[in-house]
Amino acid sequence: MLSEQIQTSINRELKKYPADQRQSAVMAALRFVQDEKGWIANEDMADIATYLGMPKMAVYEVATFYHMYNLKPMGRHTLTVCTNLSCTLCGAGDTVAYLKTKLGIGFGEVTADGKFGLREGECMGACKDAPLFTVNNKKLCGRLNKEKIDTILAELDKS
Repeated sequence: MLSEQIQTSINRELKKYPADQRQSAVMAALRFVQDEKGWIANEDMADIATYLGMPKMAVYEVATFYHMYNLKPMGRHTLTVCTNLSCTLCGAGDTVAYLKTKLGIGFGEVTADGKFGLREGECMGACKDAPLFTVNNKKLCGRLNKEKIDTILAELDKS
């Protein structure tokens, strides 16, 4: 069941679209669920489908197509590293290797304390700041090196 807060947010989003195009709010609805719960379960996708009047499979297709949706718990701070060509040419491989070693996890995994999750992401449209990652799909951290990564992780570890 979608919370009252999520329903209110979806209703506000629906005002942006024609009444017969409720499915246009699916990406926002997925984001609202993830912001509240930290990830999106199959039951959440089913609830979104019902609320928007669209097939469950259509919601699932959207949720699995885009890399910004967590379909399993990914820790309090999900780091999504861009590994597309521009970032790779600018050192994303080193960034990934350092994060994997520093956190002791690989892509799709969460640290034992549940603080950090690590994901591989597609282009984030900020190639000039490569290599980069996002934190919980909200904050873009670019021009990464070991020292900057250590500073970011230390700040996140405090929160």
